[in-house]
Amino acid sequence: MSSTLPRRTYLYFTAQSINLTTAVMSVTMAAIVGAALAPDAAWSTVPYGFQFLCLMLATYPVSRLMSRIGRKKAFMLGAIPLALSGVSGFLAVEHQHFATLVFSHSALGVYIAFANFNRFAATDNLSQALKPKALSLVVAGGVIAAVVGPTLTEWLRDVGGYPLFSLCYAAFVGLALLSLLIALCLPNDTGMASAANSTARSTSTRNEPLSPSVIVAMAVAALGYGIMNLLMIQASMHMKHMHEDFTDVRLAIQWHVIAMFAPSFFTGAIIQRLGIRTTICAGLALLIGCSALNIWSHSYAMMTLALVALGLGWNLTYVGGGALLAQSLQNSPAAMQMQGKNDLGIAIFATIGAFSPSLLLSTVGWDGTNAICMALCIGLLVATAGLLQNKACLQTSMEGSRK
Repeated sequence: MSSTLPRRTYLYFTAQSINLTTAVMSVTMAAIVGAALAPDAAWSTVPYGFQFLCLMLATYPVSRLMSRIGRKKAFMLGAIPLALSGVSGFLAVEHQHFATLVFSHSALGVYIAFANFNRFAATDNLSQALKPKALSLVVAGGVIAAVVGPTLTEWLRDVGGYPLFSLCYAAFVGLALLSLLIALCLPNDTGMASAANSTARSTSTRNEPLSPSVIVAMAVAALGYGIMNLLMIQASMHMKHMHEDFTDVRLAIQWHVIAMFAPSFFTGAIIQRLGIRTTICAGLALLIGCSALNIWSHSYAMMTLALVALGLGWNLTYVGGGALLAQSLQNSPAAMQMQGKNDLGIAIFATIGAFSPSLLLSTVGWDGTNAICMALCIGLLVATAGLLQNKACLQTSMEGSRK
């Protein structure tokens, strides 16, 4: 079997770069535009909140749709809500209409629900040895997004004759067209999806229990994402309370984002060399270390180092969990639906992590939040080491590293 990644993997890498570029742009401008259009300052984050809500609600239905019509057609359909987001966002800013802005970010959330499956689509029909490499490469699209997203926003933010940020939303239409072109270049997979869907229907009456490896994969990816969102947002709030300059806060977050995505160029190789179990445990250890650093010292330098550890820990748990899930579901007719459940879990925890920072900071404080995160990660680390100790759970991982 070939030891090189197929051409379609790089198409998925490009598609994921577009997905993450839209996400980075929305983070950059959502609260600013929301504050300008909202009837009350308390409503300024409502559009971004609806983006997460619609992402969460759409994730599992999208996975079911993919299992019926195939990846290619589903990704083509996914370009539609992105285009709608661009048009409605432009009109919302142009006409100062808050409800339309909420619709724009809601549509963007639906698009992201489609596009998030790029990483799993890249592993379809690959050997066990290539699955981690393909998945990590696609996640590495975040490095492109970390550069292109802020740059594109800065270029289009204030163009003469147009309201602030209106052209940033309009850019989503162009990105939607590019996403559609990439989807058109993907290989046809409708037959495969129909066969898998038929098999899934014929076996739907047998609800097999989840294997330990699938449970670990879902738990690690979901909790890792939720803790990353929680500590990243709360860290910026805590730095402001420490009266750090905005430039310093932004620089710390930038290092965090780089640490999140840059290792993805190597995570696949790390998994092949060390194994999935070791990679996941290392990711959880980094998340524990992040919280320990935050509790031990409140200096800017130490918090920046902790944010870098947070990004690295997220990468190893997100890619490692995804690789474990992909290998555990090898040749399973219900793979797409299980991937949907996995991403639904991630979306739920990411949403909790996005909405809880201010509540936790005002109740248990910065140290208390980190203590909670540390306890959760220690518990999951112990469970992961125990559940993946069984040789049957690790067999696919070891086979992949030997091929």
